[in-house]
Amino acid sequence: MTQLTTESRNPDTMHIDQLNGVGIAETINQADQGVAVAVATQTQAIGEAIEAIAARFAQGGRIIYMGAGTSGRLGALDAIELTPTYSVSPQRAFGLLAGGAEAMYTAVEGAEDSKTLAIEDLKAHALVPGDTVIAIAASGRTPYAIGALEYANEIGALTVSVTCNADNEMMHLAQIAISPVVGPEVITGSTRMKAGTAQKMVLNTISTGVMIKSGYVYENLMINVQPTNEKLVRRATGILMEVLDLDVAAAAELLQQAENNVQAAIVMAKKHVGRDEALALLAAHDNRVDAVI
Repeated sequence: MTQLTTESRNPDTMHIDQLNGVGIAETINQADQGVAVAVATQTQAIGEAIEAIAARFAQGGRIIYMGAGTSGRLGALDAIELTPTYSVSPQRAFGLLAGGAEAMYTAVEGAEDSKTLAIEDLKAHALVPGDTVIAIAASGRTPYAIGALEYANEIGALTVSVTCNADNEMMHLAQIAISPVVGPEVITGSTRMKAGTAQKMVLNTISTGVMIKSGYVYENLMINVQPTNEKLVRRATGILMEVLDLDVAAAAELLQQAENNVQAAIVMAKKHVGRDEALALLAAHDNRVDAVI
């Protein structure tokens, strides 16, 4: 473990315990400056992941995030947020944590050390070749994540690793390996810090890229948003105002006519058709608004 970059001591923070609050904040912020730089070295691999996952997702494949501790929670978070933001069914994108759902809120000791547990979790969710498994672990050596990659490779699913150490075991198992090396943590071994930030940046980029490729974004607007609360209804109305140059009353009325389907509302206005015809046009064009209009 001590040979891992993420577990080594940071010479720049040896005296952080002697600093006041401002000094601590400045030191951590300074260390964080390098996270985006590390992620930038991985844009080629991240782009490859976006293309490969989107192709499978378009054919009905699922996106399954797997990890332990912070890494697993970050994966679950990325999956969960795709539902309100892009109306992705929780059955199409979800996270599996070492130790089960309980591990989202409490530490489940020992669960991450089991390859078998990962295999059992994937079998329970009937992994198929069209699916994608994104295994996440700062160290690149977590048995649960390694077991997930090994089993997914056996099945023929797409495998992606997100790690934060160079030349690690998970990189050699994954079909697409993403590894921003962020260096030693401010607090030795606290990989919820820089490593966790890097992992979240990578996962955000992958999932957003897949949603864009899937037609859930028009220009830079989230047109597949699910208006399930007042804030999201306002956002959906605002999108229609922006795209169609409508006032708030007209946009709200159109959204209602489209039964809260922003994509359909845009097509209805642009093509001068009703909701059913708008939905048929979308279905015929892979649900891409730009292709319809």
